[in-house]
Amino acid sequence: MAPYTWLKVGGPAQFFLTPRNVDELVRLVQVCCEQQIPIHILGGGSNLLVRDEGVGGAVIRLTHPAFARISGTGPRLTAGSGALLSHVISEAVRRGLAGLEVLAGIPGTVGGAVHGNAGGRHGDIGSLVRQITVLNARGEQFVRKEDELVFAYRQSSLDELLILDVEFELQPEDPDTIAQRLRKIWVTKKATQPLSSQSAGCIFKNPRGQSAGELIEKAGLKGTRIGGAEVSERHANFIVTQPGATSSDVLRLMDLIRSKVSEQFGVHLEPELRIW
Repeated sequence: MAPYTWLKVGGPAQFFLTPRNVDELVRLVQVCCEQQIPIHILGGGSNLLVRDEGVGGAVIRLTHPAFARISGTGPRLTAGSGALLSHVISEAVRRGLAGLEVLAGIPGTVGGAVHGNAGGRHGDIGSLVRQITVLNARGEQFVRKEDELVFAYRQSSLDELLILDVEFELQPEDPDTIAQRLRKIWVTKKATQPLSSQSAGCIFKNPRGQSAGELIEKAGLKGTRIGGAEVSERHANFIVTQPGATSSDVLRLMDLIRSKVSEQFGVHLEPELRIW
C-alpha cells in the first residue's frame, strides 16, 4: 500500500480492487457483503496511514475516469468522488464559480474531502454541498439531500460505505477574480507547509480555540525524529517521512507528540489522519 499513500509507508492489502464503472463497483460490494469481507475505500491516500502489517479485506480504489467526471449547469457543479479536488477547483474557476477556491492546496479526492469535511482557515467543503449520491455496504444507491447532511469540524454525518458523486452549489463570479484569490491562498500555503515533502497534511485536529501546530511547536518538537519520520521544521502539525521510514516510526512519533503536548499543556490531541 505504500505507493498509494502520501507518506509512502504501509504493508500490503489482502485484496486491491479498481472497478471500471459503477456496475462493477456495485457487484464488488455485493460480493464482499455476501462473503463478509471488510471493505476499505481508498481515495487519494493523502490523509491515510496504513500500518506495516497491511490491511485485511478489500481495498477499493476509484481511479477509473468513470468515477472522476465533472459536469454541471448554472451555479451547480457535480463531481465524481474519484475526481481530484484540485481538478474540481480548477474547473469551477474556469466556469466562473466561486467557493471551492478556498480549498486550494488541499490534496486528495472529492469523496475523501467531503467525507472528512476538508477545509482550512478560509472555509470548509461541507458548506458548499447540495446533495450527495452514496452507496451502502449492500450495494444500494441513495441520494442524501442538503437537509439530511450535517458537517462539523473535519467530520460529516455520512455513514454509508462510500460517496459516488457530489453536487455543489457555488456562486457566479468573475473567473479572474476567483483565480487571483486562489493564487493568494496557494502561495500562503506553499510558504508555510511542507508541500514538496512526503507528508499526509495535518496530523492532528486543532483543539477548540487552539492550533495543534502551535502547541506542538511550543512543546519544542519541531525537527524531532523517530526512525524515518520527522516533525516538519516548516509546520509542526506535519510529519514528513524519509526513504526507509515505516508506519511504526510515524505511530511512535505521533504518540510522543500527544504525550508531550498533554504533559505540558493538558491538551489531548486527536488524530486527523486516518489509520488502517
